Amino acid sequence: MDQVFTSAPHHDVLKLLIEMVVLLIVARGFGEIAIRMGQSSVVGEILAGIVLGPSLLGSAIPFVNEWIVPASSVEGYLLEEVSLLGIIFLLLITGLETDLALIRRQARSAIGVALGGLSVTLSFGFLLGLALPNDLLVEADDELVFAMFLAIAMAISAIPVIAKVLMDLNLTRRDVGQTIIASAMIDDTTGWILLSVVIALAGGSAITFGGVATSIAEVVIFIVFSFTIGQWIVNRSLRFVQDQVQSRDKVLTLVVLLTFTWGIITHALHLEALLGAFVMGILFSRIPGLDTDVIHKLESIALGIFAPIFFATAGLKVNIIDLLEPRLLAITVLVTTVAIICKVSGVYMGARLIGKRDHWSALFLGMGLNARGSMGIIVATIGLTEGVLNQQTFSIIVVMALFTSLIAPAALRWTLSHITAEQAELDRLRREEMAESNLVENTHRVLLPVRFRDADHDTDTQRVESRILERIAAHTELGITLFNITPDSASQQKSMDFLNNIGKMFPQHSLSKKVVVGDNPTQQILDEAHKDYDMVVLGAAESTTNPSALFNPITDDVMRLAPCATMIVHGEHVSADWRPCKVLIPTNGSLASRRAAEVGFAVASEDDGDVLILKVIQSRIGKEYLPENAEWEKKQTQIAEQIVGELREVGELLGINTHSDLRIGTDISDVIIDVAREEKVDLIILGTSIRPGSDRLYLGPQVEHILNDAPCSVVVVNSR
Repeated sequence: MDQVFTSAPHHDVLKLLIEMVVLLIVARGFGEIAIRMGQSSVVGEILAGIVLGPSLLGSAIPFVNEWIVPASSVEGYLLEEVSLLGIIFLLLITGLETDLALIRRQARSAIGVALGGLSVTLSFGFLLGLALPNDLLVEADDELVFAMFLAIAMAISAIPVIAKVLMDLNLTRRDVGQTIIASAMIDDTTGWILLSVVIALAGGSAITFGGVATSIAEVVIFIVFSFTIGQWIVNRSLRFVQDQVQSRDKVLTLVVLLTFTWGIITHALHLEALLGAFVMGILFSRIPGLDTDVIHKLESIALGIFAPIFFATAGLKVNIIDLLEPRLLAITVLVTTVAIICKVSGVYMGARLIGKRDHWSALFLGMGLNARGSMGIIVATIGLTEGVLNQQTFSIIVVMALFTSLIAPAALRWTLSHITAEQAELDRLRREEMAESNLVENTHRVLLPVRFRDADHDTDTQRVESRILERIAAHTELGITLFNITPDSASQQKSMDFLNNIGKMFPQHSLSKKVVVGDNPTQQILDEAHKDYDMVVLGAAESTTNPSALFNPITDDVMRLAPCATMIVHGEHVSADWRPCKVLIPTNGSLASRRAAEVGFAVASEDDGDVLILKVIQSRIGKEYLPENAEWEKKQTQIAEQIVGELREVGELLGINTHSDLRIGTDISDVIIDVAREEKVDLIILGTSIRPGSDRLYLGPQVEHILNDAPCSVVVVNSR
């Protein structure tokens, strides 16, 4: 007989909606209280479930127990499926926040810390699991699986809790903060892999060498597939969606779709579906320039709605009353004590012996990684769902996870008070702070419209473009799209051949070519630029004879209307082996000139590169309203010294050979041109802001004068 699709009974759906409303309200309320008390919101959300569940109100008030606590299997399944979304999104976000580059930078300390914490805690946790009474097991012959599961639950750390505490203490980018996050990433990644193996074993009838080997092989194959073919699928899918799909929230849909797909793969392999969500988060975290708005929306969905329901649901399953029985209370204290001692001591030894960290830093790492928090709850929930844990052992693990998270903030504050940052670390923090708003560091997709030409030789402008983008690509993962517009489909192949030819000049990593048919170049360039590009690079090879245009009508309109940063490149007297060895950056202290300096530092960042920061003080001779006197000149010089000094300090901090110069002149652009000739500079980089007014692109008379009369190539940078 064919199965008929039916919905859940009316009463069960009604109860689910009531449960979701009450759990969300109470969980968010308790989470807010926890935050105000200096704790993670996760602690309050779990306590909300404990208060509503059989531990307190569920037992004391029958009405609460009837409408909030699931009483039938269907009610339980419905609430579990909603909670599952919370775990999936939470693990996806955890993966998105996993920085593999960070793990590599802190490799020695992180591996030592993780190895010490995992080996000691897994070993003693496994032995403790074997020693616990058999009546705590779901099945008497599942002793080994139970012991392995308990060991993993005790060994894993909670990145969300650790990250929240580090953010509260402003330690996220400190050396100890980076090491603890990197170690927690290794902990969690190892933990999820081991957990998947144990869950796979839990589904079998017996533990054999072949079964263990098969489970490990499945995990390894899945990981290798994900970071090779899977990464290619993610990259191509994202590029397709960005280029071809016009719907709102298109990238958000793609992230969720691939997350569920990877969950299907891991679940089909009898691994834990959450491993797929975690790995997919890592794959997307490896893509530079992923829209931060997508991440924020995922965080809003997860942390604002589904995760609080999940943690409150976990709390519903805890029965503290049962644990008050002396024997179970003693076991809870024993498990918690062993978990704390093993984790802290293991991390401490690993940090000292392998990571070569000092006493207080090693102790700080141990105290931080001791927090199990949300990860411990997730592991316990999986164990209960998979039949590895019973209600009592589930409650014991949840209490252990809660207690270790509660003591983490105070322990970290205490150890932190004994740690002093070194100068090298402070310099690194300053560089990272500058990189957050740095135009170059945040440029990952560049659109380069190219006009078709029949000449075989390269233009000066495209040589300059290729060298500049080559230098920028050394600082950030850069994807370049060569873009050509052809008037008819018959010439598409000819245009593509042209792009393939000039493409040899540009960095080959992530270089793509695109030819479109159309008769409105300006609009088609702008339409393409709206596809999540960070910068449009435009060539200005020839001077225009059109009095209404600065460069040419297309370039002018694109620069005025582009939704992202633009860079206009004007090549002049450029040889085939041209290199921007000496770069001149005029500055007036504005944000626009700082953006130009950021490009200049990236372009000149080689052993033979020099950057000259120039500030021109405009002479006021002959101006009655500003009489020339020594005091006025002294004040202007002090301001100018501060302006160039700030940029010179930035360049030196980045390791760039940076000089500064102050000049006084009646015409700023004339002085800039004279300095360019005197110093024999290869490139002038100007920062500007688009000025509103007429339909004509107007950058000011000084910029236009420099463009027309400079003795070298000129780049104009306009950032939005």
